[in-house]
Amino acid sequence: MTITIQLIRHGITKGNLEKRFIGCRTDEPLCSQGIEEIKKLTDAKIYNDSDLIFSSPLKRCIETAKLIFPDKEINIIENFKEIDFGLFENLNHKELNGNKSYQRWIDSNGTDDLPCGEKLKDFADRTMDAFEKMLKASNGKSVSAVAHGGTIMAIISALKGGNFYDYFCQNGHGYIFDYSAEDKKIFNLRKI
Repeated sequence: MTITIQLIRHGITKGNLEKRFIGCRTDEPLCSQGIEEIKKLTDAKIYNDSDLIFSSPLKRCIETAKLIFPDKEINIIENFKEIDFGLFENLNHKELNGNKSYQRWIDSNGTDDLPCGEKLKDFADRTMDAFEKMLKASNGKSVSAVAHGGTIMAIISALKGGNFYDYFCQNGHGYIFDYSAEDKKIFNLRKI
């Protein structure tokens, strides 16, 4: 069985504009710019329609899903939340400049554990468990999930291989691909 899957990063928030680490602890809504950009992207028809819509439980994702798919039921998947940035949560580079833990994390290319936060492996495992839950619920139907940049990077890197950060996507964008449930492989991966 092959399923078409679309993963969309939520629209822009105030924290995104301020280049803050906005993880699972900060539940902020879209800002007016984020709402307008999602409306423009929707009007430009960059998103595929899907049979089922899923979302992270955080406001920014639910709002984005409702803007893109206004007539569809939004199914919440708790573990599609963004990573827990720990001590870096809701701070930006300027505020963290000079912090030794932050400098170590930067020097590791973001692969070291986040102080008082979530380990990247634990986050990837949690996210893939959520992905499997979504697949099971889809019953072979096409799906779209509105989630976070980290969530999308974790899923694609787990399925396709490569560096986690290779799959970064801008707000309102993401990836669409076909997924073979038997082989647990993706093909026709393309950016949206």
